[in-house]
Amino acid sequence: MKHILCYGDSNTFGTDPVRGGRHPYEVRWTGVLQRLLGGNYRVIEEGCGGRTTVFEDQLSYGRNGLKTLVPCIASHNPLDLIIIMLGTNDLKKRFQATPWDLGKAMERIVDEINNFPFEPVYPRPELLIVSPVLIREGISRGIYGCFTEEAASMSRCFAAEYEAVSKAKNCWFLDAAKAARASEEDRLHMTAEEHGKLAEALAQKVLEISQAGGGFSVH
Repeated sequence: MKHILCYGDSNTFGTDPVRGGRHPYEVRWTGVLQRLLGGNYRVIEEGCGGRTTVFEDQLSYGRNGLKTLVPCIASHNPLDLIIIMLGTNDLKKRFQATPWDLGKAMERIVDEINNFPFEPVYPRPELLIVSPVLIREGISRGIYGCFTEEAASMSRCFAAEYEAVSKAKNCWFLDAAKAARASEEDRLHMTAEEHGKLAEALAQKVLEISQAGGGFSVH
């Protein structure tokens, strides 16, 4: 069985923009991905609302993704693939992040994984960087006052920055915005239908990685 760790924020947690709360497991993209991949895979969901890449949020305790990544990996070993989908919360106005900052922050995440002492006990997993769905225009008029309209335009920088990191660090890359979109309701989170679309794109990518690596061996 192949083990896949999905490390992300509220769109991995499954925040429901229509009804509030959380989508059921079978609706969240992680749950749909599990169903699509079948019993030879185990999809491990690690989503937390408000999680950033490396930024310390003084208003939301414990949301620095860099600080919680290592214990998370250690608790779920052995792993064959780690999927990272973070960045949206880096665009909160209080962080004042630039496009360069977004790329460097993801680079720190990748380096943290690459420096983890997997060997000789555990295999070194493949790494898939996923640039998040775009924040929709009108976000400043919604319920999340921490985002300004600049966040919507800045979210369009993720794909180029993250793809550059993936090439430099020899990781896999997928642009979630090509498969799914944020809801009209809150302009930030995905509906059930969009979770399904993202899961389908990720399932294809996971199978591509598996086939290219001879079953997730390091490429």
